[in-house]
Amino acid sequence: MAKPISLEKILFSQGFGTRRYCCDLVYSDLVKVNGALANDPEQRIATENLVVNVEGKDWEYHEKAYIVFNKPPNFECSHKTKHHPSVYSLLPSPFVERGLQCVGRLDYDTTGLLLISDDGQFIHKMTSPKKNIGKVYEITASDLITQTQIDHLLNGVVLDDDPKPCYATACQQISEKVLAMTIVEGRYHQVKRMMAAVGNHVAKLHRTEVGAYVMPHDLTEGQWRWLYPDDLKQLSQSVTT
Repeated sequence: MAKPISLEKILFSQGFGTRRYCCDLVYSDLVKVNGALANDPEQRIATENLVVNVEGKDWEYHEKAYIVFNKPPNFECSHKTKHHPSVYSLLPSPFVERGLQCVGRLDYDTTGLLLISDDGQFIHKMTSPKKNIGKVYEITASDLITQTQIDHLLNGVVLDDDPKPCYATACQQISEKVLAMTIVEGRYHQVKRMMAAVGNHVAKLHRTEVGAYVMPHDLTEGQWRWLYPDDLKQLSQSVTT
């Protein structure tokens, strides 16, 4: 069990501002700990199952943040955007303050499951193709998807920036123009370029799964939620071949 730490350090670690500002929040009667009004920023508190309320909003304590976000279209996965607003603008400000980063990026027009964290080791693990963690994309194509195209995707296609073929590890045809494709790499515009390489075009792209984790059906576009140990185990499940 983790040792109790001061309330001021807890608030600072969660992204509520500088340590001085966190102290001022407490002195201004704007912080509750497990439902009780706090008045001492140096009060040492056990962090297990801790919920603080800051300026009227409950906040679960997490030493490292792991969240799933249902990305809407026309948002960029960057703090420094070029043409569209940032996905971070849709998240609570403490997440930005504590430096959360997207675990890999989805194109501005791609929707669906986006992982966001401040754990560097987790981000590396989830984005490394060596870990063989599959990402499932639901592709809506502009033209009919043929069995020949699917076979080509499974056997490997060569993209123009790398002579090494990239493969779909699985393909499931949902309808004439919709395909669920699993990949383990994350090259630039990879899914779109793979479809172009087999003579088709991606009209719409939506990520639905990472590892064995499926985005919750009740998580609507623009919403986020915490990931817990069982979720993280599912995310880390590698693709079996």
